[in-house]
Amino acid sequence: MDIRNVCVVGAGTMGNGIAHVFAQYGHSVRLLDVRQDLLDSAVRTIGANLDRQVRKGTLTEENKAATLGRITAVTDLQAAAATADIVVEAATEHAATKKDIFRRLDAACRPGVILATNTSSISITEIAAATGRPADVIGMHFMNPVPVMKLVEVIRGQATADATCAAVMALCGRMDKVAVEVNDYPGFVSNRILMPMINEAVYCVMEGVSSPEAIDTVMKLGMNHPMGPLALADFIGLDVCLAIMNVLHEGLGDPKYRPCPLLRRMVAAGHLGKKAGKGFYDYAGK
Repeated sequence: MDIRNVCVVGAGTMGNGIAHVFAQYGHSVRLLDVRQDLLDSAVRTIGANLDRQVRKGTLTEENKAATLGRITAVTDLQAAAATADIVVEAATEHAATKKDIFRRLDAACRPGVILATNTSSISITEIAAATGRPADVIGMHFMNPVPVMKLVEVIRGQATADATCAAVMALCGRMDKVAVEVNDYPGFVSNRILMPMINEAVYCVMEGVSSPEAIDTVMKLGMNHPMGPLALADFIGLDVCLAIMNVLHEGLGDPKYRPCPLLRRMVAAGHLGKKAGKGFYDYAGK
């Protein structure tokens, strides 16, 4: 399948990273969001990340300019989807929101266009059921930060066609990503393993086992993790961690996936991690 034109829905952290990578590897990208200021911020972020690559010597100034030139920021879904060969949705991690977007994409995209979601935990089958083309719907779960991390979880829904999966696996390879095919279970592989570890670290804080700094040090120096689970939770966003734990708990029905009460309380207080300036660590002024 010849994939040249890409529509990325959502200009947040994941969306701008996905747009960055597709554009860097030669694709024409339409980056879609509901407000122009969000799009302007996303393009500035992409430019800053490209500058970082130039400073590291992994990208030339010419490549940077060409990459930015391939990205068009738009607020009209119909226009963004009309010419796409693949759409990658990276909106908020909320099932109803995603299903509404996919219903609209189903109406706007021509037959045969691949509809992918970057969801980190929501059922691909459930999202696909909102469309009339479930064979064309698939998960492409990129890791954050997208320009740096190699892995893409490629998740097959119940009705995802073999040709759709093969096209997405090949596409990831052409962008120097490592694609791993997984089936549609709550949390897939990455978050089914990662989030319970983070949740258990939060329980350790709540129960007074140790401080966040000490817990993260144990995992970094004792388990050779590059980042401790609580610092990672702050980086991901505690609201996102809670949403994924809720999906695991509801989808698998096992009490071991019950979100820690402290995690719920911190999210209710707005202490969402780095993006809010406060989580398990204080980021004010940083």
